[in-house]
Amino acid sequence: MTDLTPVRRALLSVSDKTGLIELATELAGMGVELLSTGGSAKAMREAGLTVKDVSEITEFPEMMDGRVKTLHPRVHGGLLALRDNDAHVAAMEEHGIGGIDLLVVNLYPFEETVAKGADYDTCIENIDIGGPAMIRAAAKNHGFVNVVVDVQDYAALLSELKENGGSTSYPFRQSLALTAYSRTAAYDAAVSAWMAEALAETPRRRAVAGTLAQTLRYGENPHQQAAFYVDGTNRPGVATATQHQGKELSYNNINDTDAAFELVAEFAPEDGPACAIIKHANPCGVARGATLKEAYQNAFDCDRTSAFGGIIALNQPLDKDTAEEIAKIFTEVVIAPGASDEAKAVFAAKKNLRLLTTEGLPNPKDAALTVRQVSGGLLVQDKDNGHIGIEDLKVVTKRAPTEAEMQDLLFAWKVAKHVKSNAIVYTKGRATVGVGAGQMSRVDSCRIAARKAEDMAEALGLDTPLTKGSCVASDAFFPFADGLLTAAEAGATAVIQPGGSMRDDEVIKAADEAGLAMVFTGMRHFRH
Repeated sequence: MTDLTPVRRALLSVSDKTGLIELATELAGMGVELLSTGGSAKAMREAGLTVKDVSEITEFPEMMDGRVKTLHPRVHGGLLALRDNDAHVAAMEEHGIGGIDLLVVNLYPFEETVAKGADYDTCIENIDIGGPAMIRAAAKNHGFVNVVVDVQDYAALLSELKENGGSTSYPFRQSLALTAYSRTAAYDAAVSAWMAEALAETPRRRAVAGTLAQTLRYGENPHQQAAFYVDGTNRPGVATATQHQGKELSYNNINDTDAAFELVAEFAPEDGPACAIIKHANPCGVARGATLKEAYQNAFDCDRTSAFGGIIALNQPLDKDTAEEIAKIFTEVVIAPGASDEAKAVFAAKKNLRLLTTEGLPNPKDAALTVRQVSGGLLVQDKDNGHIGIEDLKVVTKRAPTEAEMQDLLFAWKVAKHVKSNAIVYTKGRATVGVGAGQMSRVDSCRIAARKAEDMAEALGLDTPLTKGSCVASDAFFPFADGLLTAAEAGATAVIQPGGSMRDDEVIKAADEAGLAMVFTGMRHFRH
């Protein structure tokens, strides 16, 4: 093997024909012999190019609806033969195998077929077999063979060939091989994940894949390298959003923006405007309002200090009035399912603010998986898409919640689902007024949330904290009555919690003695 190897013969067989004619024309102009199959060959011939069918090489026709066409020794031998191995060269000569120096393949659109909701049989028919086999063969033999699997690499290939007089360098072929193996790995991961879901089985081996969307300046901290990969699904959110202004999103921006948008999506836009403000993946203010501006103001008034430099998510398109209100403080990112031209003009003066718009809101009830890496393995679970309606609640105290309390309890429950455990959320008038997150003790979460409400009352010039007359949600049961009593001391009048503690009777008795209304959900929302 030498560093530079010439490209004399190329096999082009692609599902996505974007750029195919331009690439083939350039290759033909360099004297490269073109081999192809089916639709790719037809397209190139119609463009006036000379192309030899693979069936001429193999002396077998395409058969079985195209399932069998490239699975042949004269194809794979041409890809796998070591050009500096005398035995390999002799075998090629004996069996009439010509070397293939360049393979250009992109695969049947399996991921796109699944994303469109195709039925089982259609998805099966869109699993490519010959393509991955050729890609893996060419990538293995990258000492001599170039393999291109992405349209965006066509320009780099042509540039390399022109720079080296029709040859490519070994480092270039190595890079192409890496991309090729990554593609087949991602493709197989998509197939196995789809089949596991279709069969409702837990696979023996779990593969996770993504496509590079951007390299990031750094990760959570400047000494950590990071990148952002997308999984190809069409779920509205940070991965599919359009960025209208501002510098590239950082690792923390992406993480927090996802948390914010998933939270605000809990509140259906047809039920009225809602706003969520996130800081370090935890909500520091969530509210509904008669207008989007009012929803933002109410969310902001929960914790104005933490909101500075935060992430804002809206459940309705951003309007001018709301944009003007948001622009009064520094905000990292605003994400919404749209924005008016007037709102965009307001933000245009805020160069450090990133505005993202999506094609809608994610459905919080959609099924999905969450994956977390631990030392030596992966933790995989269903996404927490659990929902509770008023009909699911069980009143366990002597006093039942009023209608207004019930609305606030359900609001607080939706927010608590998105707060790091141990989570306590005080709400009043469908707005958070205190949030306690990520504490080792549930009592401490109750205290912190109440203290933050006291601080905001002082900042807003209120006589009493807004926790007076509020409702409180706990993401998991109160193991003792102390946490509930702390909430009562802060002024809460009603409580929503999962129930299920060994001491539920003690907690219910304490609630009754304090005059609280309490409901059990039978469902918890740990979020670690």
